[in-house]
Amino acid sequence: MKKLSTALLASCMVAATAFAADSEAQFSPAAIRAHITFLADDLLEGRETGSRGYDIGARYIASQFAALGLQPAGLNGDWFIPAKFHVNTIVDAAITVSGPAGSQRWENGTEVMMRSNALVQMQDVEADAVFVGYGIDEPRTGINNYENLDVRGKIVVAFDDFPKGMESELGAYLGDSQAETAARHGAIGLVRIDTIQSEKASPWARRVQTLNARRMTWMTPTGEPYVSSPAVFAGIQLNLAAAEALFAGAPTSFADIRKTADAVGGNPPGFPLKTKIRVQRNSNWDQVSSSSIAAMIPGSDPQLKDEYVVLMGHADHIGISLGRQEDQINNGALDNAAGIATLLEVARAFATSPEKPRRSIIFFASTGEEKGLLGADFFAHYPTVPIDKIVGLVDLDMPILLYDFTDVTAFGADHSTMGQIVRRAGEKMNVAVAPDPMPEEGIFTRSDHYMFVRQGVPAIMLATGRANGGEAAWADYLANHYHQPSDDLSQNINWEAGAKFANLNYLITREMADSDERPLWIEGDFFGDVFAPKQPRAPK
Repeated sequence: MKKLSTALLASCMVAATAFAADSEAQFSPAAIRAHITFLADDLLEGRETGSRGYDIGARYIASQFAALGLQPAGLNGDWFIPAKFHVNTIVDAAITVSGPAGSQRWENGTEVMMRSNALVQMQDVEADAVFVGYGIDEPRTGINNYENLDVRGKIVVAFDDFPKGMESELGAYLGDSQAETAARHGAIGLVRIDTIQSEKASPWARRVQTLNARRMTWMTPTGEPYVSSPAVFAGIQLNLAAAEALFAGAPTSFADIRKTADAVGGNPPGFPLKTKIRVQRNSNWDQVSSSSIAAMIPGSDPQLKDEYVVLMGHADHIGISLGRQEDQINNGALDNAAGIATLLEVARAFATSPEKPRRSIIFFASTGEEKGLLGADFFAHYPTVPIDKIVGLVDLDMPILLYDFTDVTAFGADHSTMGQIVRRAGEKMNVAVAPDPMPEEGIFTRSDHYMFVRQGVPAIMLATGRANGGEAAWADYLANHYHQPSDDLSQNINWEAGAKFANLNYLITREMADSDERPLWIEGDFFGDVFAPKQPRAPK
């Protein structure tokens, strides 16, 4: 992107009407309103990754950083972290299952759902199938679904779920790792089938509605699409009839397997199937470019200034929904203009504070979150500062600013001392920290911060809580406005709540930046042990 002009910088300055805060800083409902109003304007057309509307929003964010006197923290002394994204869309696809009951073929969108393949544009492959239960091989859980199974050169069939009764964040991680686990055992493909539980949680009819959506993955600096397990093709799900056909002639029927899996702790053993799977699919490929935005306040402590804390939120949204007869623009006022507004107001508070932080602070606005956490994952793989020097991170994704919140949820708080930091900040403002209200959703593994967790960084996602009217506000938002054109300024946004949320995040970031001790993983925590085995620990 071109350098920002003086006129653009001046035009983006925001008035700061003071909000009485519980710290030395002051926070402005008017500034929160101004930022959200601009970022959620129809002019930006929903800020979809790679769009002109997103680029306008990115320049706005960079101009705010520049006007505050922050330092660029992007590439080559700029505000921006440009990335290329591989765009792929399914054209046609089919699955054929052959075995003791003969052959059956299903077109995409009937009893099978296949997404595009980022590495093979035209795919036609057939192999023996092996059922591997939940597809888990993780010694820390005591579960090895691959025990005594030879899956080399074969297609594994796994439940799109985790065992009933397992902690949801652990289960979500294990589900995300199925392809990597299959690759370690030499499989060439992964096909997922539903448990009774996963079928209820995500009905087939709802899933197939997203079948033709564009898929993206970021591209490495040398131009290859990033896929975490390139040796295993995935992105394939079977509905009940196709799954039953897979188990033709098997020692245990698909129905009985599902009954076993539906019990608490149920973990049916795997076995070779007597069927083959043929996968045929074609995809359209394209590329788009989009930039995340990063700024920094240098630390003031000679010993700590080369360590970094990160406050982040995603700047993108889902763009335009064609085919609607009325409003087609998904403005994303709360998802996630509200998170970016909070980020900018906290940046302003630090920039104007006479007390400079001891550690350096990076303010990071990511692209591609709605496409699969892409901008965050790219930055976590190719950071502009050493990744092992990022000591803690808070992600601001979709704060529901529709009521005077009195509690917050810090997703992932129990894995590290980040939870204690949030609690101490909340106590200064009489804001409680509530447990995860929807553990079944596995939110900890579904937002940008998790890409940094996977690189060993203690991190949380912070959201407004369910008390004091929050439960009703969240329920209404998720049912009627989430990823809808109605997530706009017609909502009764509580601007004072926005300033309050910024104040809380200032206090959290201030402690991370100024404390003698960096945030630590808790002793024995699964995610700390997997992703940061050599880092120091805090006692339980």
